[in-house]
Parts: sequence; structure tokens; C-alpha cells
Amino acid sequence: MLTIDQPSHVTVKKFHNPPLGTQLLKRIARDFTPRWEEQWGGKSILHGGQPTSEAIRLDGNDYLNITGHPEIVHAQIEALRKNNESVVQSAVFHLSENPARTLGVKIANWLGKEEGFICQSGFAANVGLLQTIADAQTPVYLDSLAHASLWEGAHAARAPAYAFRHNDPEHLSRVIRKHGPGIVVVDSVYSTTGALCPLAAMIEVVEASESMILVDESHSLGTHGPQGAGLCAALGLTDRVHFITASLAKAFAGRAGFFSIPAAMRYYMLVTNHSNIFSSSLLPHEIAGLAATLNVISKSDEARIQLHAHTKRLRNSLLDLGYPIHHGTEQIIALEAGSEPDTMVLRDHLEERNIFGAIFCAPATSRNRAMVRLTLNAGLTPLELERIEKAAQEIAPILKPWDWPIAKRARAQNRLPEV
Repeated sequence: MLTIDQPSHVTVKKFHNPPLGTQLLKRIARDFTPRWEEQWGGKSILHGGQPTSEAIRLDGNDYLNITGHPEIVHAQIEALRKNNESVVQSAVFHLSENPARTLGVKIANWLGKEEGFICQSGFAANVGLLQTIADAQTPVYLDSLAHASLWEGAHAARAPAYAFRHNDPEHLSRVIRKHGPGIVVVDSVYSTTGALCPLAAMIEVVEASESMILVDESHSLGTHGPQGAGLCAALGLTDRVHFITASLAKAFAGRAGFFSIPAAMRYYMLVTNHSNIFSSSLLPHEIAGLAATLNVISKSDEARIQLHAHTKRLRNSLLDLGYPIHHGTEQIIALEAGSEPDTMVLRDHLEERNIFGAIFCAPATSRNRAMVRLTLNAGLTPLELERIEKAAQEIAPILKPWDWPIAKRARAQNRLPEV
């Protein structure tokens, strides 16, 4: 019988629940219990040790290190103190002067688009947008590593969804020729590997097939492009992209999502987008904080330079030590140990040295492609970078990353040298 871990200081009260359904119990016994007992050893793979004040935290997404920035905190406090007239309601009722509506347009203009919506999360933004722009007659073509929310969006639209090989525009072209024009969906920077999308090549396929393209900029918004306006802006491709989405829980360090649309679609969106129709909008202090964050991010060129410098340094160090991180280039670094037990061992070795990453496993990754994800930020100090490098050096002879399955596959494809 599985039990839930309780903090030692919590008094456990006994509760009585009605019996669960037979099919649910069978599914848990089939799909989860063996994983819990045999692979994880009866404890959650996601929860290792408790970080101390000396720990280096590489398990968050605050890329520019802006959490607690005084401008942002001040804006939130002022909104809490002064806003007594706000109404908790669905975003579809927001008039033009509503702060959430104003912020959506401001972010869109920053990216080079004319209209945008603020949503409850990046997940809600992706699901809601795809649910409104696709239908059962609209094929949706998704990169095989596209975020789960994008796949859920295609499902919500009842659209036929087709995967194409990761970052492979030629394969995308062949799949479109087979099934017809539709919506191509990619991430600008992929959340598990830190790989950049070859956007220019993807857009050429989109235009040649008379399709549309949605680019999820969750992991490039704030970190790439002029004033942090994202990868599309950095590459000068914004005008050729139909829709841009993003989680505002990454570089924005908040709790929201965003998507852009042509202005002509605004009122269509208001009566078709289920994420905004059937959920209340963000609260005034959240909007105020995000608006202040936009101003901070726009002025954070130095932090972006630092982030990219940290990324280049640490990636080069890890590659020199034999870690197979060849599949990415950006601030997300995937240490793909492969099996879940092996990934837990990697996690434990890092945590023994006060380095805390985040374990990603199925369904966030394919089975047997579990990883510890290290997420870099602009606030890392030279001493902290040295500590990370030292830890990686110490555990390399123990874990032999050059023998991980991903390294062997890469050598077989001549993408990594023999060790």
C-alpha cells in the first residue's frame, strides 16, 4: 500500500475515504506501483535532499535572477494596498483599460506583435490557443520534443496530431506533404535539452506548404533577442510567425502565460478560448508585478550577457569532462543518465556536493531517457561555477557519463568522439 510522506512536524490525522474504483486501482497497480517499488525504492524520484543555505540551486527557471527585485516587489505591494475596485472575473470581460488587457498588448508589442492575451499559465496559454485555432479538419504538426501543453492543445482542438523528428525541417516537409497544410508547433528553446529550434528552416517549410506556425518562446523570452524579446526577434523572423506563446514562469519568474494573435482575431478569441472563458483572470497584484517585470527584463542586457557567458563556460567544461550534452546549446543543460535508478544515483551524487538540479522523467521525457536538468541563471558567481565544475569532475569517474546510453547513441552516429 502506497503512503504519503508527511513532514516530521505535522500531526497526522486519520481520514476515511470511500473505496476507489476497480479500474483506477488496476491502473495504479499496473502503471505506477512497480515503478515506485522496484525502480524508485519506495520513495519519490522527484524528491531528493533538502537544500541548505549553502546549496547551489539549479532547479528553478528564474534565468535572469530577478526574484525579489525591488521594482517588482514595490509594484505588487502598491497594487495590494490601493486596488479596492477590482472584480474577480473571467478575462473575457476585461475592457480596453483593464491592466491585464493593457499588459497583454504591451508584451505583444514588445515582441513585435499587435495583440496578446495574459492567461493563468503557459499550459493554459498553449491549450487555449490551439483549441481555438485548430479543429478536426486542421492537422497539427508537433516537434517530437514539443512541450506537453502543446500536445494537450491539439487534443483539446480534436485535431489530428502528427509528430515530426526533433529539429528536422525535411521530415516536417514530408509529413505535411502526406497530410496537407496545417499548424506547425515548435519550441524556440526546448525545455529538456536546451536545444535551439532551427526556426528559419522551419518557417520556410511552413510558408512553402501554406501552413501556419506557433512558436513557444517560454525558454527564450527574456533571455534572447533585443531587450529580451525572444528568439523570433533575435533572428528577425517575428513577422513570419503567426503565433507566439510563452510561460511567464521562466525569465518573468511569475505565474502566468501569454499568447499573441492578430488584432482582427481578438473578439473571436473572447468567445472561443476555453482557458479564458472558464477561468478567472489573474489578480491585480499579479498583473502589476508582471508589468514591472517586463520593464526590468527590458533593461537587463547585462544579466543576459552574464547568463550566456555562464552557459558557454559550463557547457564547455562539462563537454571536456565527457558529459554527453551535445544535443543542447542554451542555459538548460540535460544530464541524461537514462534509466530512472541511474538518474537518482546521479542526483544523489550531485546533492552530496550541494548541487541541486531537477529530475525529469516520464511523462516529461521518454521512458529510459530520464535526466537531471541543470538550469543556469545570471546570478551564479565565479565561485559557484567552480563548485559545479568540481562536482562534475569528481563524479565523472564514478558515473562514467561517456557510457550513458545517449553518449553511445551519439558515438554510433559520429556525433561524439570515442572515449
